[in-house]
Amino acid sequence: MEKGYKKYVPFKQIKMENRSWPDNTITKAPIWCSVDLRDGNQALVTPMNLEQKLEFFHALCDMGFKEIEIGFPSASETEYEICRELIEGNHIPDDVTIQVLVQAREHLIRKTFEAVRGAKNVIIHFYNSTSTLQRKVVFKKDMDGIIDIAVEGAKLIKQLIDDYDGDTNFRLEYSPESFSGTEVDNSVKICEAVMDVIKPTPDNKIIINLPNTVEMCTPNTYADQIEYFIKHIKNRESVIISLHPHNDRGTGVAGAELGLLAGADRIEGTLFGNGERTGNLDIITVGLNMYTQGVDPKLDFSNLPKYCEIYERCTNMKVGERQPYVGELVFTAFSGSHQDAINKGFQYVRETNSAKWEIPYLPIDPGDVGRKYEVIRINSQSGKGGAAFIMQTKFGYELPKAMHPEFGKMVKAECDRLGRELSPDDLMALFNKNYIDIEQKLWLVNHIITNKGQDDATFKGTVHFVKENKDVEIYGEGNGPIDAFVKALKTIGINFTVENYSEHAISQGSDSKAISYIQIRDPNGKTVFGVGISHGIFKSSARAILCAVNRSDYEYKFKI
Repeated sequence: MEKGYKKYVPFKQIKMENRSWPDNTITKAPIWCSVDLRDGNQALVTPMNLEQKLEFFHALCDMGFKEIEIGFPSASETEYEICRELIEGNHIPDDVTIQVLVQAREHLIRKTFEAVRGAKNVIIHFYNSTSTLQRKVVFKKDMDGIIDIAVEGAKLIKQLIDDYDGDTNFRLEYSPESFSGTEVDNSVKICEAVMDVIKPTPDNKIIINLPNTVEMCTPNTYADQIEYFIKHIKNRESVIISLHPHNDRGTGVAGAELGLLAGADRIEGTLFGNGERTGNLDIITVGLNMYTQGVDPKLDFSNLPKYCEIYERCTNMKVGERQPYVGELVFTAFSGSHQDAINKGFQYVRETNSAKWEIPYLPIDPGDVGRKYEVIRINSQSGKGGAAFIMQTKFGYELPKAMHPEFGKMVKAECDRLGRELSPDDLMALFNKNYIDIEQKLWLVNHIITNKGQDDATFKGTVHFVKENKDVEIYGEGNGPIDAFVKALKTIGINFTVENYSEHAISQGSDSKAISYIQIRDPNGKTVFGVGISHGIFKSSARAILCAVNRSDYEYKFKI
C-alpha cells in the first residue's frame, strides 16, 4: 500500500448533461423523518434506555415530526421491547408514522412484523448494501447477486403485508445502502427491481431512500447522482425520493440542500447531527436555513434550548458552542466592528419600525428559537459599541455616542488586566467604579434654583472642597439651570465648556431616577465625561458636571 495521499482513489464523477438543479431554489419544506432513535441511538457510547427513548420520542412529536424511525426491532430484545412499549403504551399520536429498519433477510423481516403489530401507521424500511466496495470486499457478489437479495426481501415483505390480518396502514421504504458509492445506473436497476415486486402507484407510493451512507464526494456530485437517478427511474410519480446524508466530509447540510434542488422530496436526519462517525445531517440546521429564507420548515424550533437540554441529557452528547442556531456562542459577537454593526442594526429596526429582520451578522432573530438578545460578549477584541450595547440592553443606560470611546478604552484595559471576557455585571461594576464611586475633589452641599423666565435662571448654592475641608458659596446666572451652575463654578476658578449633554430616565414609577451624561472640555482642550444619577433632572446634571470635574486631570486653580 502506498503512503500518504497517493493511496486514495479519487471519486469518479458521473457524466451529467443539462443538469437543472443549479437553477432551482428551495421553496417548501421536505417530508422530514427523524432517525434519532435508530441511527443516532446506535452511534451512542451508551444507547438510550426505554425511559430516555420515550422522552425523546415525545420531544420529536412536539417539534412536529410526522415520521420517526424508532429503531431496529429485530436487532435485539431491547429494541424489540421499546417498539412494543411505544405501541402498547399508546405513545404514538394518530398522525405520526413510526418507521422501523430491517435488513433484507427473512428472519429479521418476520421479527420486524411481529414487533410492529397493532401500530396504526408503519413504514417498513428495508435495505441492503449495494456499493462497489462492499460488493467486492464484504459480500463478494456481483450486482445481480445483490439485486436478488433486495428482490427476495421485497417479495417476503409484500407477502406478509398481503397476509396481514390487522388494521395497520403499511408503507414501504427501500434503501440501496451506500447509494453514493454505487454506480448510479446500478442504483436505478436495483430500485426498479424492487418496485417491480412492490408495484407502487401514485396513491400508494414507495419511498426510495438514497443514502450518502459514507460521504465520499462534493455535494454537487451527490446532487448530480440524485438528479440522474430521478431522471432515469421509471414510474417517478409513484416514488417519494428520500435522502439520508451523513457528514464524513463535513458537508452533510450542503449535500441535503443540493439534493433537494435536484428533486428530492424527503429528508432523514437527526437533531444536532448525531450519528455514526461524524454524524448525520442536522435537521435543525437545514430547517432553519429554510426559515431564514422565508420558507416554513413545518417544524417547531421556537424553544431550541429545551430540545438541546433533552438531547444532552438523553444521549450524554454535547451540543457544540458553535453549533448553528443553537450553540452557546452563535448569537454573540466579540469583534468590535461586528458589535458596532449589530448595535446599529437594532437601532435601525427600532427607529424605522421595520417588519423585516435586518440586523448585520445575525441571520436569524434569536427570539425565534427561544434565545435572548444576549448577542454581544465583551473581551479585549471588542469595540466601543459593544460595551455601550450591553449597558443599554441590560441596564437601560443609553451612553451617548461621544462617550463610547472613553468607556470602551476602560473596558479593553480591564479585559487585558483580568485576561478574560467581562460579564454584564463586570461592566456595570467598571462603570460605577469610574463614574459613580469616584474620588471627589468637591461636591455640591446644597443649592437653590430660581427661574426668572423660560431661558433665564439663577443658581445659588454651596460646594465643599475635600482637600481643604471647606464649604464655599457660589452664585451664577444663565439661560437655564445648568448654564447658571456652570457660570457659578467659573467664579471659583473652575472654567470649562460643556461639549455634550444628554439625560434619560433609568427607572419608572414613584422611584424613578434620571441619569445625566455631560462631557466637558478643560482649558487645555482635553475632554472628559461625567455621569450623575438622581431623582431630579437638575441634580443628576449637576452631579454629572462635578463628576467630570472630579475625573479631570486638569489642575484647576480653585478660588476659595
